[in-house]
Amino acid sequence: MPLAFADKSLLAEKLHLDGATEPLEILRKGLALIDGPVALASSFSMEDIVIIDLLQSIDRPVRIFAIDTGRLNEETLEIAETIRLRYGIEIDWYFPDREAVEKLERKKGLFSFRESLENRHECCHIRKVEPLQRALKGLSGWITGQRREQAATRGELPPIEADQVNGDILKLNPLAFWSEQQVKDYIKEQRLPINRLHHMGYPSIGCAPCTRAVQPGEDPRAGRWWWESPEHKECGLHKR
Repeated sequence: MPLAFADKSLLAEKLHLDGATEPLEILRKGLALIDGPVALASSFSMEDIVIIDLLQSIDRPVRIFAIDTGRLNEETLEIAETIRLRYGIEIDWYFPDREAVEKLERKKGLFSFRESLENRHECCHIRKVEPLQRALKGLSGWITGQRREQAATRGELPPIEADQVNGDILKLNPLAFWSEQQVKDYIKEQRLPINRLHHMGYPSIGCAPCTRAVQPGEDPRAGRWWWESPEHKECGLHKR
């Protein structure tokens, strides 16, 4: 029987009180709270690759899914295939609704998302949010690669939370407390492959038209939707 939202909140609070801060600990304790299928939402960022590697040491099946928005960089597709082959895993790809994309581009053109915040949210909803909603159907929990350090919108990110937007399923953020340097150190120690764009100044990678390299000292997500204010730099996948 699914847990009520209030019960999930108590479980999330318990995990906070347990003081879990390390990714593997958060994964193990978080997965122990979830009675049912769990999946990792992967964009094949450095963070997601670290989590995929960590999951290899956990005796719990976790499905991996990804969203192909139709505008991903070639480098992102390359690293996705590299990871699939390295770990011998199956990746469930989800795509936007064809008719919705065709209607949007026919009506507003190819770059409407740069004209207003409303238009950008519309594009993100069609290309990302709706496919995510389909991917999460039937799940009891999902895992993300979010970190507190990444953006102003994630400064209070908990290691585990009840996702009210997606049916109150539990959401694990195992890297919540890690810095970018800790992620890089783990990758170096484990000799993990990463997206080539990370070596070209892209700490955060989304759709090609909405992502650029950042300058030294800039916020890690400054290259995402760079024409918008920092407090708006989310696509709707992690709405709270």
